[in-house]
Amino acid sequence: MRRGISKKRRAYIALMRALMGLSAGLTAALVLFLVVYVMAKGIPELSWDLLTTKPSYLRGTIGILPDILNTVYIIIAALVFVLPLGAGAAVYLTEYARNKRLVAVIEYAAETLSGIPSIIYGLVGMLFFCSLLNMQTSLLAGALTLVIMNLPTVLRTTQESLKTVPQSYREGAFGLGAGRWRVIRTVVLPGCVDGIVTGCILSIGRILGESAALLFTAGFAHAIHGFFQALEHSGATLTVALYVYVKEAGEFGVGFAIAAILMVLTLIIQLAAALAGRYFKRRRGS
Repeated sequence: MRRGISKKRRAYIALMRALMGLSAGLTAALVLFLVVYVMAKGIPELSWDLLTTKPSYLRGTIGILPDILNTVYIIIAALVFVLPLGAGAAVYLTEYARNKRLVAVIEYAAETLSGIPSIIYGLVGMLFFCSLLNMQTSLLAGALTLVIMNLPTVLRTTQESLKTVPQSYREGAFGLGAGRWRVIRTVVLPGCVDGIVTGCILSIGRILGESAALLFTAGFAHAIHGFFQALEHSGATLTVALYVYVKEAGEFGVGFAIAAILMVLTLIIQLAAALAGRYFKRRRGS
């Protein structure tokens, strides 16, 4: 079979393999360079005081504890809204909806939402949540804006996972006399929990790295509050704090320290997504 290939064809295949290997190597090198560069610049700037205190303009010290807490608060608040909405919409579109044209329109709208620049979400969130609903600049307004941004991710991942559950499982449950909701609750959802978990992890990653939308809706404050009190007040997340300290204050050391924290969290989230996918795939296979 190998002898039947002309020299020109062999040269073409070798060239394509070399180009693909070069592309893969450049991509890996860029990622490795970015991770190493940020870590080398950021880790030396980390300190216990930086991580456990809030900024004090009187003493001239900087602390990012409020920004860490605000990041955790906004992730929790966004997930509380986006998971039920996204998973519920996916269940309806896959299991209940009979109008295929309506399903296609909603899926197209979700794909369109996922492609809109985040700065536009920030502008709409500022006008709707902050101004029209009178929430002012607050973590709750930022969380609700992030809900709209991440809804397509949870919807599509859950929907695709629902479609992987064999139809024979549903038919067998119906044959035993179970109702539709009982079939969904006891047969379908346990079989697609990997999609829900994956959508949740991907949403956390996007929330963690978002800054443009939060600049308009969540604000820049660096105060420490409890969870429910913080939702009513302005607060900077880690990404917004990075922008403020670097762009407004010129604190590049603090910026690299925050970037290192975000890089580590991003790597952990990606690892968690990969491990969750393997776990549920192995569990489904057994």
